[in-house]
Amino acid sequence: MFYRLFIIFALSILSVNSQEINTNHTPKLVVGIVVDQMRYDYLTRFYNQFGEGGFKKIITKGFNCKNHHINYIPTTTAPGHASIYTGTTPKNHGIVGNSWYDKTEAKKVYCVNDLSVSPVGTSSYEGKKSPSKMQVTTVADQNRLYTQMRGKTISIALKDRAAVLSGGHTANASYWLRGKNQGSWISSTYYMKKLPKWVINFNESNKVDSYLKNWNTLYDINTYTESGKDNTKYERGFKGKEKPVFPYDLKQLKELNGEYDIIKYTPYGNSLTVDFAITAIKGEHLGKDNSTDFLNISFSSTDYIGHNFGVNSKEIQDTYLRLDKDIERLINNLDILVGNNSYLLFLTSDHGATQVPKFLKSIKIPGGYFKEASEYIAIKNHIYNHFKIDSLIEHISNNQIFLNNTIIKKQELDRYQIQNEVAKYLLHIKEINSVYTRTQLLNGNYTSGIASLLQKGFHHKRSGDIFYSLTPYTIAYSETGSTHGSGYTYDTHIPLLFYGAGISKGSTRRKTTIIDIAPTVSALIQISLPNAATGTIINEVIH
Repeated sequence: MFYRLFIIFALSILSVNSQEINTNHTPKLVVGIVVDQMRYDYLTRFYNQFGEGGFKKIITKGFNCKNHHINYIPTTTAPGHASIYTGTTPKNHGIVGNSWYDKTEAKKVYCVNDLSVSPVGTSSYEGKKSPSKMQVTTVADQNRLYTQMRGKTISIALKDRAAVLSGGHTANASYWLRGKNQGSWISSTYYMKKLPKWVINFNESNKVDSYLKNWNTLYDINTYTESGKDNTKYERGFKGKEKPVFPYDLKQLKELNGEYDIIKYTPYGNSLTVDFAITAIKGEHLGKDNSTDFLNISFSSTDYIGHNFGVNSKEIQDTYLRLDKDIERLINNLDILVGNNSYLLFLTSDHGATQVPKFLKSIKIPGGYFKEASEYIAIKNHIYNHFKIDSLIEHISNNQIFLNNTIIKKQELDRYQIQNEVAKYLLHIKEINSVYTRTQLLNGNYTSGIASLLQKGFHHKRSGDIFYSLTPYTIAYSETGSTHGSGYTYDTHIPLLFYGAGISKGSTRRKTTIIDIAPTVSALIQISLPNAATGTIINEVIH
């Protein structure tokens, strides 16, 4: 009996010691990678052409959440980045779109615009950005609090909204690229008074100019059997080039395509992002002390290229094969600069994307286009004819209708009756699949389907009065290129990979959601969850 008690006591001591050892070995650096507009099936479609050191390495030596989804609408860039890092949905963090209608100011606002700050590294208005509209903390914010602000946060993306929202409120720096006639990484006075010397040196190195070159396929185009033809009527291409086919002479096309902005629409935008990220690791000495740092990287070019050429294009396939090489380069540098067991890396996306409906219709799959402008006029005319009062509808955007509450109150109208009439009219439109009113979303408790996704994206103060969802594969977009924003699986099913310190090797097909990422990272580095987190820890990931 005594021997058994001794063994139990000894095992408990070993367990405590093991926990203490884990506590003292948290990662020196967390690397968050968001690949803008990356569908989950890009991992499987292009897998055989990936090298051994990029996506394959993360998958085979890390953990793969194969059934990972976004659990709200709209599936767009700003809500995606905010949800990844806050561990909650737009209902709580307040980033309900890339832009939204501000009812108090009666105008549309952009998610990271901030007129109270000044540009740094540029004289352009594009530098007046901050995370002030995001209402909760991120996992990086919590890490800064936990480390008494010693742990750094550096956030990098071609898109300002991706960099700013990933960085959170306490980031040491967020950097985004100003293209046009400048071609430089910039920031704002929210973060700093002037650019650090390493950023100035990078901008002055003219690295960006080295990417104004020919874009041809990485491998023989005949081996790109996982994508469609090179020349189709479902692609937009570049101004100044008659057909959307390889190769693309970027130096020649630069002037007609936004000057340095053209780089964003090629895989070289991702390469430039990795160049800058590696320089940031060195310049900021990330992962060099006992306080965990964050490096948040968003690859934006994948989204620009998807919108331009579509998810079935040769350009998309080449982009992901080149991104695979860039991720390998990043991992190799992390191994050297930080240590191959000293950093934690996760890779995910902010949303997926749809196939081009015009292409789908050509192979007999239902799909179509919603003509917003004409339908909006028809809706307004119907409501006027029904109630005989002008301007009852104040604004329409983001698949939401905003009623004019001032007129409703002044005329002593029944707002619920107006909501219901608008909803009833919308349901008669062929391209609209479902409609919900503000009253329904406020009072209902939806646990599945489109209603649940709308409810998680519904913000009491920033959202509208009537919400509609289009039928599957129906978009309000041009007939060339892909887009996103819906609650269907092609927009919600995205990758989630974990790799590095503290990560189990394996995979799961259990459904996980975008808001589970921040709680899981918080658990791995043993800090408090973001203050409004509603996601759950993915326990299978943790070694």
